[in-house]
Amino acid sequence: MVAETANPIMGFLPWLVILGLIYFLMIRPQQKRDQERQQMLDELSVGDEVVTIGGIHGTIKALREEDLTLQVAEKVLLTMNRNAIAGLQSEYGEEGEGAGATDD
Repeated sequence: MVAETANPIMGFLPWLVILGLIYFLMIRPQQKRDQERQQMLDELSVGDEVVTIGGIHGTIKALREEDLTLQVAEKVLLTMNRNAIAGLQSEYGEEGEGAGATDD
């Protein structure tokens, strides 16, 4: 009687499929979001209206290599790291100052 041996590759196949799913459902989308965020941070310019990760809304007044100056009110300037910017106000559906006010 000849005993049949199992193919060792078939034992690893389910694990390879699981790892492939994890890559395409979790890792790859996160890399794409990180790349888009970095591109947004690189394209910031003076005058852009932004929102910080802390929820502060303001306008960029000066840009340097790693940080920027944000005007949040008249005569109120904050210096912060570029990585503190969550995104542009337009991405958050904000209309800027006076949103909701009418011109009667």
